[in-house]
Amino acid sequence: MASVPSLASSVEQRVSDALASALPEAGAADPLLRRSDRADFQANGILALAKKAKANPRELATTVVEAIPTGDLIKEIEVSGPGFLNITVSDEAIVKTLAARAADDRLGVPLSPSAGTTVIDYAQPNVAKEMHVGHLRSAVIGAAMVEILEFTGEKVVRRHHIGDWGTQFGMLIQYLLEHPHELDHKGGEGEASGEEAMSNLNRLYKASRALFDSDEEFKTRARARVVDLQAGDPETLALWQRFVDESKIYFYSVFNKLDMDIQDPDVVGESGYNDMLVETCKLLEESGVAVRSNGALCVFFDEYKGPDGNPTPLIVQKSDGGFGYAATDLSAIRDRVGNLNADTLIYVVDARQSLHFKMVFETARRAGWLNDEVKAVQLAFGTVLGKDGKPFKTREGETVRLVDLLDEAVERATSVVREKAEKVGLTEAEIVENGQYVGIGAVKYADLSTSAARDYKFDLDQMVSLNGDTSVYLQYAYARIRSIMRNAGDRHPAAHPELELAPAERALGLYLDGFGELVAEAAAEYAPHKLAAYLYQLSSLYTTFYADCPVLKADTPEQVENRLFLCDLTARTLSKGMALLGIRTPEKL
Repeated sequence: MASVPSLASSVEQRVSDALASALPEAGAADPLLRRSDRADFQANGILALAKKAKANPRELATTVVEAIPTGDLIKEIEVSGPGFLNITVSDEAIVKTLAARAADDRLGVPLSPSAGTTVIDYAQPNVAKEMHVGHLRSAVIGAAMVEILEFTGEKVVRRHHIGDWGTQFGMLIQYLLEHPHELDHKGGEGEASGEEAMSNLNRLYKASRALFDSDEEFKTRARARVVDLQAGDPETLALWQRFVDESKIYFYSVFNKLDMDIQDPDVVGESGYNDMLVETCKLLEESGVAVRSNGALCVFFDEYKGPDGNPTPLIVQKSDGGFGYAATDLSAIRDRVGNLNADTLIYVVDARQSLHFKMVFETARRAGWLNDEVKAVQLAFGTVLGKDGKPFKTREGETVRLVDLLDEAVERATSVVREKAEKVGLTEAEIVENGQYVGIGAVKYADLSTSAARDYKFDLDQMVSLNGDTSVYLQYAYARIRSIMRNAGDRHPAAHPELELAPAERALGLYLDGFGELVAEAAAEYAPHKLAAYLYQLSSLYTTFYADCPVLKADTPEQVENRLFLCDLTARTLSKGMALLGIRTPEKL
């Protein structure tokens, strides 16, 4: 069904039409409408228009007001200051608009008129290495953007660009060939779980790294093994494939803990572009975008210089013939634009890699692979910090394993859920399930409620708190509404536009009306934190409504139904918004 216009867009249209009538030479003028503390909305555009037309702004505002009908949509409108318009909408318009929203499964979220195909590169762990806290943000932010963009009509292609190629695999494979007894160390072919398989690989990686660093002859043999891998030697490839397969079992177990759906076809690692590297280099060199410098194929930029003042190049191919990350990333762009027909590429990658991606994107533009129709964006994210404000480490100074962090979050959350379990009648199974939802939701929300570019502190005590800007606060708001609905008996939600609304009802209704435009804004700006902020404010307004406006004990049956209607729409909006962030909303908490 067609998207229902919001109150803001309806009011904006009324004012715009009146402006066009009062000042025809201005054409389709923007009234610059925004929410206001003095009224429901304030229109600020008249001052600039009056200045342009050399008219008195207050007189123009008065003329505009006289041309705007009141009674149905607009209750009252007044001129304020030098020419602002303070606009109050009618209670009837609020309820009617919300009723139309409630009849729409999309809750008023419009489909993007310019929807295309976006490839999102996120959740990029490395084969044969355990995932750590540094992998959290890419996974969580990327998954939320997938959901938000898909909901607004974008075709989204997921890409998990895992680290599955390079020197470390020559090192690992050579070590295993020289220590064949290590192959079955896990104790039973094919029986290792994800974490067991990775623990075994991690142990092998450390042993091979120690030998690589201490034994020059082994280092030479390992580097020769990389050449064998790149050349497709069957024995080498078979062992490499084993590392990849065992690592994937582990990756999927971690993503499962994160309540994220990762499909095998979406995992296209560095190796997936191996066959394109030579051609990528040839195209760049023949076009003059890249040049040879001391044997290496480089792209130079006037704006990027090193500490010595000399230009810092992007090295596409090393002097020994090996390929770096740049060659793989540029080949991936060619594949995503040429084969997947993407018009937008989003890379959810640590902000510390910003220079690399600026160079890669500019190189792709010079080569013609990116242009005015096809753009690439790095959705750069900051660092996860400990309570001390320093990068999150264990007491021993090691990087925190992601599975340990998630397990602790679920354990803490389960304790919080258990404290209230008896009061709401939760079974042990429901306590365990809700503990998972609350714990993982807490971790995701703490990340997503912060602007991606900013660092944030990982504080589990705060994350699972029932108070403040946390997912638990939002989940409890949802569960409270569901409890009211269960206790309503034979009374059902129904919109009653004829009723006068209490201040808390008006505030909640006006805010619910903004959901569609907010989601569209979060999608356009790649800003999931804006959706998180909206949901927190919605929960806060609902808490005020709950305190000020008795629902089941309202004065009249019509008022009960109308307040149940507001409750129901709030619950649906919270549930949809949280789902777009990848967070579950338990029915009872």
